[in-house]
Amino acid sequence: MFTAVAQEKPKAAPPKIEAAKPEQAKPVGDRLGLSGKLGDAVTKTPAGKGKGQIDVTAPKGAFGIPGAPDINYLLAIIWAVWVGWIFSTVGAFGGIMAGVGHMTVYGLGDYAKSFRTTSPALNKTLTDSIRTSNQFLVGLSALISMINFLKAKRLAWPLGIALALGSVAGAVFIPMLTGGKISLRAYQGWFGLFVFLVGAFMVYELTPKGQAKKKSSKAAAQAFEKSVKEKKDLATQGITLKKFTLTKSTFTFFGADFDFSPIWAFVGGLVIAAISSFLGVGGGFLYVPYLTSLVGAPMYVVAGTSAMAVFISMLTSITGYITVAKAGMDWGLIGIELVGIFIGSMIGPRTQKYIPDKWLKIIFIILAAYVGLRYFSAGFFGQSWVP
Repeated sequence: MFTAVAQEKPKAAPPKIEAAKPEQAKPVGDRLGLSGKLGDAVTKTPAGKGKGQIDVTAPKGAFGIPGAPDINYLLAIIWAVWVGWIFSTVGAFGGIMAGVGHMTVYGLGDYAKSFRTTSPALNKTLTDSIRTSNQFLVGLSALISMINFLKAKRLAWPLGIALALGSVAGAVFIPMLTGGKISLRAYQGWFGLFVFLVGAFMVYELTPKGQAKKKSSKAAAQAFEKSVKEKKDLATQGITLKKFTLTKSTFTFFGADFDFSPIWAFVGGLVIAAISSFLGVGGGFLYVPYLTSLVGAPMYVVAGTSAMAVFISMLTSITGYITVAKAGMDWGLIGIELVGIFIGSMIGPRTQKYIPDKWLKIIFIILAAYVGLRYFSAGFFGQSWVP
């Protein structure tokens, strides 16, 4: 007789208790009085007091956003004077120094980066706003510098016009192609890389090999510096156009002839304006080495000529960012900064003549090395390698 062994049924596993998910912050759900893409992005951004959130109860800061950095207007004017002076003196670094001010000195860079994961749209919109703000400052500085250098006959206007025409073509498309698509971190990385590379090229310009190609430039610079010391009338020996054709043009400056191709100047203006519009700067840091290489002109001529091309490209680029990319602006901050820009830009051309040509280039190189390395490392590696 066999005994049947009853098979026990397996006991049912106890129900899994899921860990409570942290409650996601609700979006702001309101434009908070902000227009355009900035208002749209704010509406969808998480509300709260944490990183990457908007505290709707906080006082309004930059761009009218509650909790955004509260910028000291006195600091903004002082920094803008520096921006105007450096651009009108060297013919470059105005937009770059404006970018340093907006991103680092005023804290807008870290603020924009805080929304990288919580609100990518706001991160990219603020990047466009920073780019456009930079260009407002350098645009006014370029206009004032251009007028001052033209009066002093230290602006090679035929070369400037050729560059400017190319710059319009280059600057018009970038806001259409990149508006609302570039994160602050990516922007910082490319910003730093281009600045660093140009600084490296300017180091080459000071080497014996680089200087060998610039005999006319050196002679003109020495003649200019001698006239300054002897307190002669500088305008009488300034820029004079000798010949102008589409393939080759010539102008004189303090007894030295300088040749350039308007066609190549146009192409250079197009490429440089496209790069500078993307970076949200004037492009002087690219125009300066391009002009010293293309024409071999001294810095005393390059600064004013660069300013002319920068001014035209800034008009084009700013219009594109505001009308096409719908970049939000902090008009109160811009207005205050433009006052400082005006002061610095009036001082620059009057002090430039007392600074040797070689030292102007050294100033350029030092700034390029520091600024380039700082933003390149912060953008591409997440941490700045220099203070």
